[in-house]
Amino acid sequence: MNGADMPLPPLRRLRHLLAAVGPGLVVMLADTETGSVIAAAQSGAHWGYRMLPLLLLLIPFLYLVQELTIRLALGTGLSYGELVRRRWGRRAEQASAALLLFSCLGALATQLSGLAGVGQMFGIPAWRTMTLLCALILAMVCSGGYRSVERVAIALGVFELAFLAEAWLAKPDPGQMLAQLSSLPMGNHDFLLLAAANIGTCVMPWTICYQQSALLDKGLTLDDLRPARLDTLLGAILCQAITAGILIAAAVAFGNGAGGQSLDTIPEIAGGFDRLLGPTGGRLLFALALSGGALVATIVVCLSSAWTLGELAGQRDSLEKHPLQAPWFYGGFAAMLAGAGALVSSGVNLVKLSIATSVANALLLPAMLAGLYWLAGGDALPPPLRLSRRYKMMLAPLLLLAAGFSLYAGIAGSLD
Repeated sequence: MNGADMPLPPLRRLRHLLAAVGPGLVVMLADTETGSVIAAAQSGAHWGYRMLPLLLLLIPFLYLVQELTIRLALGTGLSYGELVRRRWGRRAEQASAALLLFSCLGALATQLSGLAGVGQMFGIPAWRTMTLLCALILAMVCSGGYRSVERVAIALGVFELAFLAEAWLAKPDPGQMLAQLSSLPMGNHDFLLLAAANIGTCVMPWTICYQQSALLDKGLTLDDLRPARLDTLLGAILCQAITAGILIAAAVAFGNGAGGQSLDTIPEIAGGFDRLLGPTGGRLLFALALSGGALVATIVVCLSSAWTLGELAGQRDSLEKHPLQAPWFYGGFAAMLAGAGALVSSGVNLVKLSIATSVANALLLPAMLAGLYWLAGGDALPPPLRLSRRYKMMLAPLLLLAAGFSLYAGIAGSLD
């Protein structure tokens, strides 16, 4: 019998649960990042509550995708890039890494732009915000191991719960919500573009690669399989609940649920929350919630990039190593921060960058899902963890539907 299937005493089960909590929760808190906030706020402001069903339907999809990374990490002891190299060769690994790093750069620029926007709300120049944050994040990563970085990320992510409080205080009209949910504009290109953006901010290349590498860096084993799954499930529910809260609050703040407005800047989005909770409380709560998600995502994206660059150099690096022992890892981390900071300093429009990055993620999603499905369903996993025929038959249509709609919505929305 496989170790993951053996019954465990209650105390040992609790210990395994506490030990496994972290990678799934962190990646889901990072999933509710600046791009998600902007996509959900745009959806609520322009379309009211009409995008809400999609956000809730993404909960099982998000869990099922990330659960495949758990199987692959704990079942093989290899990262996503290492598995791609073993299965399809060096060139496939390089192509996969290039797509991942492209996604990471856009995502990181979005996070830093959001944090710069928060600083500007309080009169702090963007360059000062960038310099301080990049220095603090780099110092934190260089001075602590994986577990300490994980604890910091979870502590920062707690601030995202403020979005749920804002949705509750917005007091949405249930009748208006039901009326809108019965008439979804599936033929509208603008609606499809935002749908693609919401999908693209839910499952992203860097979330897939981060969780698989984080499980390995934390040292989890097959004994932690079930608690790791629970960690991810709870994180997926929390992630989409927070995103739905953002949409609901924005729908009420901009047009009292009727929709029809477009947002161009972070201060514009924050202005809607000011109207809900007042100029001081609303702005402060919005700034804390947005900053929490953006900081967690910044850490996750940089770590994903650093792990990937290390693997391309032929070595698996870890946060447990000293910076001098892992120059590719820490150098890649610093390079991603510096590159994204330079892009933010160029004055790029945050909202347009965020939507473009999200749509790009949606267009890249089919390739990532195909790779995950192939690896988990093939001989990479030991038989007890390999996808059964019944599960593969259930999962394949779901992934095809999600990938197909993501691709269609991204293309159709972009062509308008």
